[in-house]
Amino acid sequence: MPKQTLVFENPVQLTLNQSQLCISYKDTPGEEHFRAIEDIAMILVDNHSVSMTIPLLGELAENNVAVVFCDQKHMPASMLMNLDANCRQEKYFRLQLEASEPTKKQMWKNVVETKIRNQAQLLETLGRNSNKLSRYLNSVRSGDTTNCEGHAAQIYWKELMGKGFVRDRFGEYPNNFLNYGYTILRAATARALMGSGLLPALGIFHRNYYDAFPLADDIMEPYRPFVDQVEIRLMGQKQRKLTKEVKRAFLELFYQEVPFGEQMVQLGTCLTYTAASVAKFFAGETKALAYPRVICG
Repeated sequence: MPKQTLVFENPVQLTLNQSQLCISYKDTPGEEHFRAIEDIAMILVDNHSVSMTIPLLGELAENNVAVVFCDQKHMPASMLMNLDANCRQEKYFRLQLEASEPTKKQMWKNVVETKIRNQAQLLETLGRNSNKLSRYLNSVRSGDTTNCEGHAAQIYWKELMGKGFVRDRFGEYPNNFLNYGYTILRAATARALMGSGLLPALGIFHRNYYDAFPLADDIMEPYRPFVDQVEIRLMGQKQRKLTKEVKRAFLELFYQEVPFGEQMVQLGTCLTYTAASVAKFFAGETKALAYPRVICG
């Protein structure tokens, strides 16, 4: 059974009752609903009147449930994660800390190549020109020392969104749609990494004093075109505001089946497989990270 994502946009009280999540609606006293915690992947809290008990938060952490809190602008702002999500955590923490620079550079080369490939595939499925990305895809070096990722991104955004588009982490429409989708993706990636015994705070490329999850920022890169694909669909539907329907579209992305190897796998499950391949890469058990491919949707 696929893991669930629960979104709370109304005043509710969330408690722990017989090892289950108990949802009590403040506007309708006496009404309660229950969810099995082991079936939950993520909880998104988008109302400052939601209350959660400490025992519940502890049980959610114990089950590696990512709890994401939104700010007053309804954008994901913080996240609660488990610090002990895998029985082999100490082993992988040590492997991450001791990883050589050539290992991390080779891993980043793998990430960049896959990201550019997925970007090119998305452009093709949308009938846009992807030819210019080919030369960068075939020129990525260890550690991406020539910044093929950045050069490819400039071409990609112009082809995808038009020449006048400027990507801005704090910008208005359509950047706010992308920012919302990427933030949810980042939380889901961090959860998957911790589930594989990895520490998201130890990145292979992204390094920022104020960044708590640089490894998640690294590994999520090839997944960004999936978010971009949703954005393009929403733009085609003339969506301009970050409504409940728009947010739902990004959350439902993780239940979309995409090509993964020879199978069709839900995107949320793909993140789990990708995280497992990252752990194997650090352990020297593989030389390739496992990622899904973009298809037209």
